[in-house]
Amino acid sequence: MKTEFTEVSETRKHLSFEIPPDVVAAEIDRVAKGYSRTARVPGFRPGKVPAAVVRQRYKDQILYDVAHDLIPRLVGDALRERGLEPVATPDIKDVSIEEGQPLTFVADFETLPPIDPGEYTGVTLRKEPAVLEVGAVDQAIERLRQQAARWHPVEGRPAAAGDTLLADLTRTRRRRLVAMPGEAEPPPAHVDDDKPETLQGVSIELGSENNPPGFDDHLIGASPDDHRTFTSTMPTNYAVAELAGATMDYDVTVKAVRHKELPALDDEFAKELGEFDSLDALRDRVRHDLQHEAEHESEHKLRHDLLQTLAGRMRTAPDVLVDREIDRRLEEFVRRLMEQGVDPNKANIDWQEFRERQRQAAADTVRSTLVVDEIARREQIDATDEDLDQEIAKFAERSGRTPTAVRARLEKEGALDRIRSGIRREKTMTWLVEKANVIG
Repeated sequence: MKTEFTEVSETRKHLSFEIPPDVVAAEIDRVAKGYSRTARVPGFRPGKVPAAVVRQRYKDQILYDVAHDLIPRLVGDALRERGLEPVATPDIKDVSIEEGQPLTFVADFETLPPIDPGEYTGVTLRKEPAVLEVGAVDQAIERLRQQAARWHPVEGRPAAAGDTLLADLTRTRRRRLVAMPGEAEPPPAHVDDDKPETLQGVSIELGSENNPPGFDDHLIGASPDDHRTFTSTMPTNYAVAELAGATMDYDVTVKAVRHKELPALDDEFAKELGEFDSLDALRDRVRHDLQHEAEHESEHKLRHDLLQTLAGRMRTAPDVLVDREIDRRLEEFVRRLMEQGVDPNKANIDWQEFRERQRQAAADTVRSTLVVDEIARREQIDATDEDLDQEIAKFAERSGRTPTAVRARLEKEGALDRIRSGIRREKTMTWLVEKANVIG
């Protein structure tokens, strides 16, 4: 057997194979004998079909089986001989197999690049102070007050600014005919054309800062059962990037007009929210929770900066691992959309563009993860059985199931190793932060 190893890059490798005709012929004979025992050919008794007939009648299937049996074994042996560990199943291509000819093919795969984490103790990190912004407590209490608002039907007058409409709405996005800033030309029709999207029972707050410019003007003065059609163009800096600059046709049927009544900001309001006996007690709890969130955000930022530092110590990452991380981010994004009641298929998102926007961040994540794993190996940091039991107990508590049931499900899904890896990385990050030079 001839093999030729080519190192395309730090991560991508090729192995070319040429298997001698005699080895291929022996495999063909072996597979053909198996077919002879089971083949049913008119004019011959089962098990008595001549080998030549079998090889002619089942030639393609026999050659397929030979390649299917030989190639994985040959690739596995060659990888072990060279001490190579692919990060994913090798891609087999350019397969050529014929009777009397050598079997040739190429195995294309990726391996981990050399990982040198450098000096990883005493890394200098800056921790931002967990300080609440002025007015943060008042803003949070106001949000609670808005959530506790009571709604009353508007009678005797049409809708005005500050009112909320309950409406059925259909919106259709028009294709852009001009290029946006930074675009050489407008996108083709199939990119922006969209089917009408119908939403029933939506609330439209007149005067909300989230409404596009001029949107409210078409609905102020409406009454129940009114029907309004109009067009609105989103600003180029609209918060929802996918809709920035888009022109939308709206068809709105008003079902009801309501006015919001806010509760008085007093002790009674605090008591209605739960275990608080006064407005001051509510403020104290809100301040405590916001302070906790600020400290958590400061710690999160510190760890993010550490990961970025570690990611910078590797030049490359295997493409297959980067693609997996992009897939994970895409799945997480789709899940968030569905939790918000948004149909991903109707969100008018260019998914290929979304993937490309994630590529750099995904590559950084992969590089930092590989460095953290190498540090864990060097420092012999691992996830113990007790660590795993504690993590499973947390899952069980959140899901309302028993730890035994959760463990069984995770084992069935093959997820325990992934959870162990996550625990090990978290422990390693905690160790690195403890060893870091943190400037407050």
